[in-house]
This record gives sequence, C-alpha cells and structure tokens, in this order.
Amino acid sequence: MTDHSHSTTSFESNVKPDSPRFERNQRAVAELVAQVRNEEEIIAQGGGDKAIDSQHKKGRLTARERIALLIDPGTEFFELGSFAAWRMYEEWGGAPCAGVVTGLARVHDRLVMLIVNDATVKAGAFFPMTSKKVIRAQNIAIDNRIPTIYLVDSAGVFLPLQEDVFPDTDDFGRVFRNNAVMSAMGIPQIAAIMGMCVAGGAYLPLMCDHILMTEGSGLFLAGPALVQAAIGQKYSPEELGGAKMHSEISGTVDFREPNDESCLARIRQLVDKIGARPSGVFARKPAEEPRYAAEEIYGIFDGDPARQYDMKEVIARIVDGSEFSEYKAEYGETVLCGYARIGGFAVGIVANQKTHVQQTDHAGNKRMEFGGVIYTESAEKSARFIMDCNQNLVPLVFLHDVNGFMVGRDAEWSGIIRAGAKMVNAVSNSVVPKIAVIIGGSFGAGHYAMCGKAYDPRFVFAWPTAKYAVMSGASAAGTLVEIKIKQLERGGKKLSEEDKKALYNEVKATYDEQMDPRYGAARLWIDKIIDPAETREAIITALEAAALNPDVPKFSVGVLQT
Repeated sequence: MTDHSHSTTSFESNVKPDSPRFERNQRAVAELVAQVRNEEEIIAQGGGDKAIDSQHKKGRLTARERIALLIDPGTEFFELGSFAAWRMYEEWGGAPCAGVVTGLARVHDRLVMLIVNDATVKAGAFFPMTSKKVIRAQNIAIDNRIPTIYLVDSAGVFLPLQEDVFPDTDDFGRVFRNNAVMSAMGIPQIAAIMGMCVAGGAYLPLMCDHILMTEGSGLFLAGPALVQAAIGQKYSPEELGGAKMHSEISGTVDFREPNDESCLARIRQLVDKIGARPSGVFARKPAEEPRYAAEEIYGIFDGDPARQYDMKEVIARIVDGSEFSEYKAEYGETVLCGYARIGGFAVGIVANQKTHVQQTDHAGNKRMEFGGVIYTESAEKSARFIMDCNQNLVPLVFLHDVNGFMVGRDAEWSGIIRAGAKMVNAVSNSVVPKIAVIIGGSFGAGHYAMCGKAYDPRFVFAWPTAKYAVMSGASAAGTLVEIKIKQLERGGKKLSEEDKKALYNEVKATYDEQMDPRYGAARLWIDKIIDPAETREAIITALEAAALNPDVPKFSVGVLQT
C-alpha cells in the first residue's frame, strides 16, 4: 500500500499513538461516541418509567425485554434505526425510536430481522416515521432474504397524524403489501400478538406464516367502542377479539400462549424448525483479525476537513490481516479502490483518500490533487473497479469522506461530468451487495457517486463524526448569506459587517444541525450510527445478512458516456 510495487502485502502502519495530533483526534472522536451512546440509552427507555410500569402491570414485558428473551443467550442485538424520529413530534411529546424497535439478531444461530412495537410510546401507535422504519426493516429483509419476526403490541395509526401515515407508498399500507411480497418470495415471517392489534394493523399478523397470541391480547378490525358506535352492539374485548376466541372459534391464531415468556419460547421453537435455503454465492474463507487495534482509528481520523489523514490506515484496521490489494494504485489516487477480506468475505473497497497527492496530467504537467475530492481519473478508475466487482461477484464497501467532484475550468475540460456520470451509472446498476459507511463528510454529488442512500445500499452506517449534506456548513452559509444580502440590498437595505456576521452564524448553525448524523438517522437516511472501533463488526454483520440471498441479477450498465 505504501509501496505501489508491493500493494498486495500487509500494510505497514506509520501511526504514532503518542503524537499530539493522534491524542487530539482520539479525544474528539471518543467524546462524540460517548455522546451518541448516552443518547441511545435515553432513547432505549422508550416512554419512560411510568409507561414501563403500566406495561408490567398488564403482565406484559417491554419491547426490549422481549427481545432479550427471544435472542440467543450471550449474543448481541444489532439494532437498526435507534435514532428514528429523534427530536421529531415534540408537539406530541415525542416518539422515541419511532415507537418500534428493529434490528438483526440470532435465534437458534439463525440471523433474523426483528420488528417489535414499543407499547410504552403512545401505546405503540404508528407515527409517520414508524411506518417508514418498519418498511425499511422489511426492505432490508427482502433484499437479503432474512426471516422476519414481528412482536405486535400497537394501538394502530396515531390519528392526529393519519394523513401522513395512511396513503402513500412509504406509509402504513405498504407494510402489509410487503408482508404479502415477502411471503411470495419464500421469506419466513412469524407474528406474535402480545398486546393490542387493531384496525388496519390487524392485517399484519394475518399476512404472516405463523400467528401466535398471548392471553389478554386483542385482535380486531374494530375495538369494542368503535363497534358499539358503528353498529350498536356491545361486546367485551375478550369476546370480540381475545386469544381464546381466535384460537377456538375464528381459528385465526395458530398458537395461544398464556404469557410473554411462553410465547417467546414458542417462537424460538418455530425458528429452530425453519429449513436452510441455498447460501450466497460470495467468496468466504476463515476470518483473520487485522494486525492493528481497531481503537487506533480514533486517533487516525481527523474530523477537520482541512486536515489530511491516510485512509489506508483506517482500512488496515478493518480488513483481514490488514491486507489490501490496491487497484490502479498510481492512478486517480484521491479515490482508493482495491480488494480485501472482511470477516473472511471477499470485498471490493471504494474509499476517499484524504491525503493530497501529486498527479501528472495527459500533457505531462504536474498538479496537486486535494484529498477527499473526486477528479476525472479517480471517477473513471472507480467506475471500472465497480464494474469488475460486479463481473466477479464481489460485494462492495464504500467508505465516505468526500467533499464532492472537482470543479473549475481544468476539471470541466478534462470531462469531469462525463467521468462522474460513469461512476454514478456503475453504482446505480451494481447488482452485488453494497454497504456504505459514512465516516466524515458526504457532500453533494460525491455522496451519490459513493453509493448514498438513493443508490440502494443494503446498509448505510455512519460514524458519529459523519456530516451529511449538499455541501459543508461553511460553504452553504456563505452561499445563502450572499443571496440574502443581495435580496436585502435590492430592497434598499444595507447590512453592516456585524449584521452580515450574525446572519452568517445563524445560517451556519442551522445548516450544521442538519448535517449531524443523528438528524439523518432520525429520518432513516442512516440505518445505524456506529462506534468507529466497531466498523469491522458492523460490516461483517451486513455481509452475513447479504449472503443469505443467493440471487444476483445479470449486470448491465446500459449506455456509458465514453
């Protein structure tokens, strides 16, 4: 990696852990990681102690207590979307975690997707982001053919916001459409009704392969109050839609269980009986640990976009044996491409290099290229590498710290738009699994070319240091303030330098808040904010999920601008 003639050997690190810069970076990243973890602990409390006590008084466990009993002892729940609805719906008291807990777990050593209503948050009612979060979890299950378990405990749609929950393609009804599609695809689905399951939400368990129900739960299209108001008939909840009725009379449920513990044990028994389908077609062999400690990433990464760092040092702490076979190592060096293994899986890595490099152009002139910027040569190299990975069935991992594409006369004359279009085309039509990790900036069209959310990555992870926007806060604020000043001046108003500075700071503060990865995670643009030291484990989990789907469509890029 440091010597191009020996680019396939293990990387020899130049990191100095006792340097002032390393220690400064380490402190800054550790502080952000701690901040995110603290927020996650608060989110995990759901509706708070009073709501948890109320759930327990009904003889029911909370969502997270249910998950802990369901998954294999000693294993971790790989939660996805924990920041969904973060700082949203505050006028309604908030909706921590969007009122539903989703993620990957092991049940009898089988990887499964869990979708678990949190009844401590507004009785598990569906906010707009609740629907979107459930659909995102289902889409991950569909893309990767992951068996899915639903633990249902929900009052249905949050009625004050019904217009944003009910009708669209990423709203409540799509959940049931996905149930049907998943069933037709042969993806096992198990639903357990462990509380209320009413109105349109009652269709979810009925669209699944197995239906379980605990005593004291209710399953009905219309609850007792609505039935009395609509047709004048008066029934008790148990008579109308209790577990005993659905087990003995309607025949709707497959298993009636006395309590949560019994129901979860039964689910484990059912999962244990699911047969194995053909595994993925991606190369894997026994894993080898990196030669360098993952925690050193804290000191290597520099969140200041003006400072350089070597992305190869980060890669060396993620990949097996710290071995990286770099592709076209001396060409288009601001984007690194190469082959490696992560957890034994063969992968192709596309990563932004943050060191400045000297490049020779076609006329023999030397120029300095800035780290984090995609130039014509690096875009063309990346497009070709992505196509090679698709040709050879190699999953792709994208490591983002990208300022965008190069601009200016020289860049335009070199065909930067054409080269960028090639890279975007290759990413768009890629058929192998793609995993995106946003570690620093991910701005503008560079975000697209590096497989942003709109380009169907199987998973999108982000470090707490990630910044996610059209452009950096300083650039955006400068542009927006300049426009505002001209508007005011056309109206005859002159701003003092102090007023201009205040306006700039106000705009920048708003923009910086929107670049926070938690802001993006709240809107499900990011699946999980991860500790940088756990990047390798997150990618391995994603690859294990992707390997469950053996079907890879034919690769075709269509027309390329050459």
